[in-house]
Amino acid sequence: MNLTFLGTGDAVGTPKVGCSCENCTFARELSIERLRTSLLVENGGRHLLIDTSPDLRRQLLSSGSPRIDAVIWTHGHYDHYSGYGEFYRIQDPPPVYAADETLSYCAPLFSFLSFEQHRLEPYVPFTLFGLSITLFPVNHPPVPSFGVRIDSPGGSVAYTGDTRADIPAPSKELLSAADLLVLDAIVPPQIHLNKHMNSDEAARLAREAGPGDYRLVHLSHLIPWSLPHIARDGECIRFP
Repeated sequence: MNLTFLGTGDAVGTPKVGCSCENCTFARELSIERLRTSLLVENGGRHLLIDTSPDLRRQLLSSGSPRIDAVIWTHGHYDHYSGYGEFYRIQDPPPVYAADETLSYCAPLFSFLSFEQHRLEPYVPFTLFGLSITLFPVNHPPVPSFGVRIDSPGGSVAYTGDTRADIPAPSKELLSAADLLVLDAIVPPQIHLNKHMNSDEAARLAREAGPGDYRLVHLSHLIPWSLPHIARDGECIRFP
């Protein structure tokens, strides 16, 4: 199993349009970006995409234009699903797997496409492309939001989705002991939000979960490029 971070930014990305802060200026000077967060999982030659960001076209081109075999939507915020329309005239739109609430909200927006819809029951594992996948609820008010646990013979990945730290106990159990934990960490420690974790809260959750390693994603332009454990666009992690 291989994991590629197609994007690691928040809803507006980095650099932020019209912003001249230190982090955005640094990004422009070095021609680097954080596109909107999306994860590509490859196993046995099949490609699973977790969330379809507004930057999907560029992300697919940068990753070698893989054919996407399936999509998981974590929740109904535009930066996590709106790029699905990019499949128009590119390939057969891949089947989408999501919780009932997410599909009911997002799928009608793509009525111009014909695609399979698979409604998932939280905490009930299913098998896809040789992977065991479990959707679990997190806490991102007021929208129902879900994390994803993926287990393969070579390793495991747990992804929180957009969330604050107080997620349900059964969901925290699914974050535990993963080989790689991917965490929402939108802002630096001095800022506290009702819908997301800051970087200190995410690091604390990682210590509690005890993964082999962890990466921070969904990063705003306020997160410095030197912060430990931040994921980088295009970073690939290969599992044995």
